[in-house]
Amino acid sequence: MAIVHSIAADDGRRRLTLDSPVDRRRIDEIDVATAAEVDEAVARARAAQANWAARDVAERAEILRRAVDVLVARRDEIMDTVQAETGKPRVEAMAVEIVPSCDFLSYWTGRARRDLRPERRKLHGYLRPLKKLYINYQPLGVVGVITPWNGPFVLSLNPVVQALLAGNTVLLKPSEVTPRSGEWVVRILREAGVPDDVVQVLHGDGETGAALVAADIDKVCFTGSVGTGRKIAAACAERLRPYTLELGGKDAMIVCADADLERAAAGAVYLSMFNTGQVCMSVERIYVVDSVADEFIRLVSQRAAEITYGPGGDTDMGPLFWDRQVDVVTRHVNDAKDKGADVVVGGAPAAGNGLYFQPTVVLDATHDMDVMTEETFGPVAAVMRVRDEEEAVRLANDSRYGLSGSVFTKDPAKARRIAARMATGSVVHNDAAVIYGVPEAPFGGRKSSGVGHVNGTDALRGFTHAQPILIDRWQTKAESLWYPYSDKTIRNLEAVVRHGFGNRFLRRFLS
Repeated sequence: MAIVHSIAADDGRRRLTLDSPVDRRRIDEIDVATAAEVDEAVARARAAQANWAARDVAERAEILRRAVDVLVARRDEIMDTVQAETGKPRVEAMAVEIVPSCDFLSYWTGRARRDLRPERRKLHGYLRPLKKLYINYQPLGVVGVITPWNGPFVLSLNPVVQALLAGNTVLLKPSEVTPRSGEWVVRILREAGVPDDVVQVLHGDGETGAALVAADIDKVCFTGSVGTGRKIAAACAERLRPYTLELGGKDAMIVCADADLERAAAGAVYLSMFNTGQVCMSVERIYVVDSVADEFIRLVSQRAAEITYGPGGDTDMGPLFWDRQVDVVTRHVNDAKDKGADVVVGGAPAAGNGLYFQPTVVLDATHDMDVMTEETFGPVAAVMRVRDEEEAVRLANDSRYGLSGSVFTKDPAKARRIAARMATGSVVHNDAAVIYGVPEAPFGGRKSSGVGHVNGTDALRGFTHAQPILIDRWQTKAESLWYPYSDKTIRNLEAVVRHGFGNRFLRRFLS
């Protein structure tokens, strides 16, 4: 039974009803924004953008900085909403949604002025004495942000705040599974002083998202599935519009022979099962060197069996947030069983009405199994023995995904050497998913895991057009290459090539 239902309302509109993943009771109804309403919202955002962009970066940052105080004051209400829509434990509502959101707001509002102010760059070579180069970071205009249900507050807030600081207006389309959690982002920003039309929320499902992508906007920032990401990329390419895609992952964890096995086992269980495994950079594949595999597996199995789950908000693990994920996780685990894997902990949906799945440990996994090749997005630790670290790296790279990865070893230098060989957007030593919470780090995937970055200076500047401005130093009547051409023109060019680039000593001054 689905937890999101589309119904026709009395006024002829389409409406979505939402049931709790905890016990399937009805918790909300939302009206679906029509394509016409999307266009109207875009028009309002377009009209408001010039005034918002005209404010100094420092002024925009000061307004958004006040949102930290609002967020701190309203945190319990936000967590209540997140828990109602997802069922995640209170600890995770705080640790996954509130704490990093406060940090993102504090970081970006503190950095925006420095990262977005006009800058001068030194020129090289023969132009250095003639010109001066400046870079202005101009807002793109109206940005559409489409966000998922697994981190419904934090994954909405982070890109919205960056886009606003850069001087854009924003239309947020949160997941239909967690609409009110995403809506809270707009509410706290408006309470902080962001004008209504500068940041708006559009509720609905894929049809609303498609209407937003097709509307007259200037960039799309999407977090979600690979399939939807491909459709957005195609639509944006047709319109010659920039986009950022943060898509799925199948992140590998490599456990080296010298790893601290207690930490590695604790990490393997937590990093594959926190948020009920519904994290794009969670551990989905574990490669452990054979010489330490027996002890590692014993520790992992013991820790996984101790995880508490169920309703109440004070357990270790909540439900899967969407009924579709129950089907996916069940299918992947059953496929592994059918192909010879040994499921030593869990392995099935839990009894009851909620969308709970048992914490699961799969041993003897191989690359012909879905659990090692397709994104599971559930509380499953899939373990494969390998001969050595060489084989671990080869298998880790044998994936169509490339979001992130982790290396567990006591040797930081070894971790860096292995990381440099992994075809992933990021790598973490002795940890994993924390990388998204590091705003200094450019977070983004390779291969089918995405395009562009959602953190780092490049991500913030990705909501702008970098406009180079070349200023003339001397304001002469004409440049030496301008018409009319003459013998002197070619002699001057010949001198540059022969005596400049052709002279190894002088060439250094032209580089």
